[in-house]
Amino acid sequence: MAGTLIPRGFDMQAAVIHLGKRDRKLATWMRRIGPIERDFNERFDPVDALAHSILYQQLSGKAAATIAGRVEALMPRGHKITARGLDAVNDESLRGAGVSRNKVAALRDLAEKSHAGIVPTPAQLARMPDQDLIDHLIQVRGIGRWTVEMLLMFRLGRPDVLPVHDLGIRKGAQIVHRFPEMPDPLALQEFGERWGPFRTLASFYLWRVVEAANPPKPNARPVKRSQD
Repeated sequence: MAGTLIPRGFDMQAAVIHLGKRDRKLATWMRRIGPIERDFNERFDPVDALAHSILYQQLSGKAAATIAGRVEALMPRGHKITARGLDAVNDESLRGAGVSRNKVAALRDLAEKSHAGIVPTPAQLARMPDQDLIDHLIQVRGIGRWTVEMLLMFRLGRPDVLPVHDLGIRKGAQIVHRFPEMPDPLALQEFGERWGPFRTLASFYLWRVVEAANPPKPNARPVKRSQD
């Protein structure tokens, strides 16, 4: 896993200029939406982040946040979910917190893969190229490529990630370029080459495009996600 330290985050202004030159239609939406700011320097633990991703799967933000809070309260030191903390909690307690059987199994596998060194430490994480990190983490039960891509984008600020299987990204591309249908993942992968090496910022804007084109209903509460 050893390698060169990879900086967290990227030059947003350079990314904006690049995308504006490479995709004029996206640039129009970018000006409409305005600047996107994101702090990529917040410290986090990979096991805790992945555990939250597992807990948030297939649940509304409010329900998932409630269950995650209960699991955090079960940890020996509270708040952060760790491999040792999961080892110290029995299945009945996790089930009592609202965790499904499948997710209990996924959390157990996460702890096991952490002890085995498959889940990298924060120091190792900072030196792993994107694809290496994906290859390691998808070995954990319940963790797929999309989940790792979200970690790369929102937590690590890797500049060139395009989650082509994400429906929001595909819908955003359809809106921006007025495609008759949403592009399939392979077509989007090829089309998105024009946004490299700043496909992460392009993705952030494509999500915002969908929001702008479909504004939430009045008094609607924002949905908390595992990466927030």
